[in-house]
Amino acid sequence: MLIFIHQGFSQSKSAAFNSIDWKIRSIEVATPDTLAKRLTESCVSDLEKVRAIFRWITENIAYSVKSTRGGSPIRSKVSELDDTDDFITPLKPLNERVSDMVLKRKTAVCDGYTRLFKTLCDYAGICSEVITGYARTNINRPGQKFLSNHSWNAVMVDSVWQLLDVTWASGFVSYSDEFVKYYDDYYFLTPPNLFILDHFPDELQWTLLPDPPTADEFYRTPFKCRAFLKYDIVSYFPKKGIINASVGDVIKIELETDNPERNMQISRGPFFDSAKSFPESWVFITPDRQPTTKKIRYTYIVPSTNVEWLHLLYNDDVIMRYRLNIKKDLAARID
Repeated sequence: MLIFIHQGFSQSKSAAFNSIDWKIRSIEVATPDTLAKRLTESCVSDLEKVRAIFRWITENIAYSVKSTRGGSPIRSKVSELDDTDDFITPLKPLNERVSDMVLKRKTAVCDGYTRLFKTLCDYAGICSEVITGYARTNINRPGQKFLSNHSWNAVMVDSVWQLLDVTWASGFVSYSDEFVKYYDDYYFLTPPNLFILDHFPDELQWTLLPDPPTADEFYRTPFKCRAFLKYDIVSYFPKKGIINASVGDVIKIELETDNPERNMQISRGPFFDSAKSFPESWVFITPDRQPTTKKIRYTYIVPSTNVEWLHLLYNDDVIMRYRLNIKKDLAARID
């Protein structure tokens, strides 16, 4: 779940909710029904209620890194739910049982975050859904299968469905495998055309797009980090995320920004973690020169068959990542 900080777009949203964001800080943990009432009792609109619930969760629930080691982070294990032995009392719905556990432990993986959000919305009279699908994190392992690995929420605000990811808004997991609390407003009611950059739902209608991409189109495009939006990148070449090459080949990549003068005014994101070394197969390249036009150009000469991931840096942010498929048989003849 390692993510980057997106500024500008996020900051403008935060400013509109300063009062709500401040009020939720003083609200303590309670049962889901009581908590929902306390969070929303002074709200005057559904939008304010959604904001209060979203921000309380991001402020009070930490991502459980331990729970994701050696397994999928999506599903909560039934054995971990704090059910009692009182068989006379009717069993609570799963969402509420998971929510009780999350509020008690104050930690969760994405399944716990999303079920807690939905449960609080239910008590607040807000229509919401838990959405499952594939999320492209900033560290995709070679050979990783295109399968559901994450969950997020859709919520009805002013009669319109909108998307949010309370897990990723809560912080990020560093390369040292530690959760870092860092609120990121980018994933609060993110426009669908931006949300699709790293979230592909199991059910296509939850892209909320009139013409959603196919799974193959989504999976085979280059991975776009949030800095891709941060620097107003409007086009890129090559279009495919996998580049076939041989040792000695010169790879040329070109991006175009819609606002080159804005780039140097943006602070850098927390990408590099000095406590963690990167695999030798990861390569980070910078532009050939400081752009003076809208074009940002990169040149890379393939040195060996060991390179697998080519990361494009700009202002020390990773904008995009390509997968290199190096022809090993040709390389062997060259050697």
